[in-house]
Amino acid sequence: MSIPHRYATRTLVGAAAGVLLLLPLTACSSQNVSCSGQQCTATLSGSGAEATFFGTDLAFAGTQDGRASVSVGGVSYSCGQGESVTAGPLTLTCTTVTEDSLEITAALS
Repeated sequence: MSIPHRYATRTLVGAAAGVLLLLPLTACSSQNVSCSGQQCTATLSGSGAEATFFGTDLAFAGTQDGRASVSVGGVSYSCGQGESVTAGPLTLTCTTVTEDSLEITAALS
């Protein structure tokens, strides 16, 4: 017995819509991350602190001379307070940089 084409199409469309509705709920999976739409914010304290944005892992490596160092997918990036960098699929903005913490915002590029 075959499934009518129209029924199969509706099922696929319904499943795709369900995935899109759940995407914002799974965009961030770290306790220190809060998301709204396609943008997430996290405060990372201490060298080695980690967060996950949209399935991409990020690690805070510390600050030096007012610049924060972060690692995304094994690649190191540096940014000062208010600066943005593109890291893989993300645009990262270093919102607040202190001696031992970083508040960072991530958005899909």
